[in-house]
This record gives sequence, structure tokens and C-alpha cells, in this order.
Amino acid sequence: MNNNSKQSDKFDPKLVSITEAAKINDVTRQAIYVAIKLNKLKARKETTRWTIHLDDLEDYRNQKYSRAKSRFQGELIFDNTKGYYSVNQAARMLSVPAQKIYYATRIGALRAHRKGAAWVIHTEDLREYSEKLKNKVNLKASVVAVA
Repeated sequence: MNNNSKQSDKFDPKLVSITEAAKINDVTRQAIYVAIKLNKLKARKETTRWTIHLDDLEDYRNQKYSRAKSRFQGELIFDNTKGYYSVNQAARMLSVPAQKIYYATRIGALRAHRKGAAWVIHTEDLREYSEKLKNKVNLKASVVAVA
């Protein structure tokens, strides 16, 4: 590499620093640095500064692990189009903490099944559990009203 190409690299608008890459990906600088060290993100170190090409950052973002894209036996684990949701998705839908969903599955109040390491909850099971919650709240309200 000659001196002119080094000069042009410094001003290449498609090259970003670790800090800029972190802002673009909405993660910490440490997360970017770890991705580089694990060879999941291509980067080049010039003297003391890492530079990352925006195309490499885009490739990293597309290849990055996501539970939404996780598969079990060739099928999506959380296929929302077929009515299958994660514990966190179910918790958001019912406006309750995720721990309440885990507890409900553990005591049998909410039916869920495992796909690999993940708990999967079907829409119908969520509907039934939601009705149980509503009935419980209504029962408590009527007991309070009588007292």
C-alpha cells in the first residue's frame, strides 16, 4: 500500500471508528470491540485506532444472532404468524413482568412447551391465561366491594 492510498483511507467516508460503529448499532463500544476480537466483525487497526468499513458493519448486523431468527428442527422457534411467542413477548402482550409468565408456566396456570432451550407459548394458551387473570381480578374486586 503506498502513501497516497493510506491518506485516502483516513478520509474514506465509509470508514468509521469503534465509537461511531457502536452508535450506529446502538450498542456499547465494548460490544463492538468484542465482536472484532471474536472475528465476527471485520476491522483494521491502524497504529492505535480501529477502523470499520460500513459494509462490514452492515454484514455484521445481518449475521448477528437474534432470538427472533432462531430455529429448532428447521422451523422458526417464535413464529408469530403461526401464533407462537416467547416469554418476553407474552409478558409484553399481557403487560406483566416476564417472571410472572415463567411462574405461571411452572405452576401450570399457563400452558407452554419447550423448543430446544426456549419456552414457547401459543396464542390460544395466552388467551386462556389472560381470561384467568381477568376473572381473578374481578373476583378480588367483588370481595373488596362486599367487605
